[in-house]
Amino acid sequence: MNTNIETLKPERLWHYFAEICKIPHPSNHEEKIRKYVIETVKGMGLTVKEDAAHNLYIRKPATKGMEDRKGIVLQAHVDMVPQKNNDTKFDFTKDSIQPRIDGDWVRATGTTLGADNGIGVAAMLAVLEDKALQHGPLEALFTATEETGMDGAFGLKKGVLQGDILLNLDTEEDGELCVGCAGGLDANITFKYTAEPAGKGTPVQLTVKGLRGGHSGTEINTGRANANKLLFRFLNEHLKEASLCSVDGGSLRNAIPREASAVLMVKSRAVDDLKKAVKAYEKVIKSEYDGIEDTISIKLTELKDKPATMIPADVTLNLVRAILGCPNGVQSMSHSMKDLVQTSTNLARVVSDAKTIKIQCLMRSSVNTEKDALGEAMTAVFAMAGAKTELSGGYGGWKPNMDSPILATMKASHKELYGKEPHVVAVHAGLECGIIGANYPKMDMISFGPTIRFAHSPDECVEIKAVAKFWDYLLHTLKNAPKRTEK
Repeated sequence: MNTNIETLKPERLWHYFAEICKIPHPSNHEEKIRKYVIETVKGMGLTVKEDAAHNLYIRKPATKGMEDRKGIVLQAHVDMVPQKNNDTKFDFTKDSIQPRIDGDWVRATGTTLGADNGIGVAAMLAVLEDKALQHGPLEALFTATEETGMDGAFGLKKGVLQGDILLNLDTEEDGELCVGCAGGLDANITFKYTAEPAGKGTPVQLTVKGLRGGHSGTEINTGRANANKLLFRFLNEHLKEASLCSVDGGSLRNAIPREASAVLMVKSRAVDDLKKAVKAYEKVIKSEYDGIEDTISIKLTELKDKPATMIPADVTLNLVRAILGCPNGVQSMSHSMKDLVQTSTNLARVVSDAKTIKIQCLMRSSVNTEKDALGEAMTAVFAMAGAKTELSGGYGGWKPNMDSPILATMKASHKELYGKEPHVVAVHAGLECGIIGANYPKMDMISFGPTIRFAHSPDECVEIKAVAKFWDYLLHTLKNAPKRTEK
């Protein structure tokens, strides 16, 4: 197994990515990666500033003869999504990611790789280091805590950035230029209850696992199963035989749930029948998701220890019905751009703590009114079940500008380098461009990056040749940045 990714080209980019992998940097634990960036940049003789939102900001003067070009801001986020397989022992706050070369790809073993957005961060550091590159006035913006709420982008103040163009290095398909994105809205739902003593019976755990999961925006149109939906679909059919004691489904708000489990107290005479029902249900689900989910596992396991409490029957019934009725997946497709999801929602998290059941959903839409209407529908569904819904973290989308000067430049660069124009797209995901653009409405923006597959899951990988192309394309864009127009 080849783990020496620093032998890949471009060497300096891969060197920095290898260093980034060594440093724990999941969302909300970014102190070490910020320290590394600060020390590295200072070692280059550049000045770095950190704002109250923990964004890092660096300026690099134009190379000689390029002073008349429009200023470019390079931007990427420093945090990564911490996802691992259940059988992988790993602490994202302490352990180093172990990247390895697997044919044409670089991936980790049992965990997310962090190519999202570590490749972008590495590229920026390589650009800042290289004194031979040709570029106009250059700025680098390393944003904080993007994956769990885009905190850095929201905290970026007006007047910090001086550039005319922003190149966001956080999309995941070689040969594509992203010119627009969806806005988002979080639904945080709470059921409150007074726990009851667990009744008589046999304690069991119902587990749904082996699903592919993935990014709840860019992969929501794949038809992948949602573990929370599968779990509660089965519970709905068997509430007469079982009492719900606890539930723990999904992980992150922006990841399609891969696993979910519930602890139940089952009438002892019904355990064998319930086991048979689980086996039959697993066959049904495997048939329904044939060709999409190849490793679905739905199991019922008897437990040695009896839970102390259970969720009241009326609360359980309301919860199950609300989860079944909760919107999930693609809600509408764009009429203006082919194959683009317009509006979606992800039933991301369902977890109990003996006092409350908390549910998280992330809604996305490129149409703000449709996103708001979906939030109202979500609120109504759970209100009828006796739960309280708080809508928060809303942000608008990024409207495409097909007359963008940097778009024209990058289309021409791509044709010169690769003999064809890039594919211009908008994405059904939240990019920081939409938030940054709210404070910098005149800034011309493009997002691009190398091919990354299965982001936000342990299967995440980045294509080696696409990284090399991404680097060449970035340098060519910097060299050919539009000139400033005289006012």
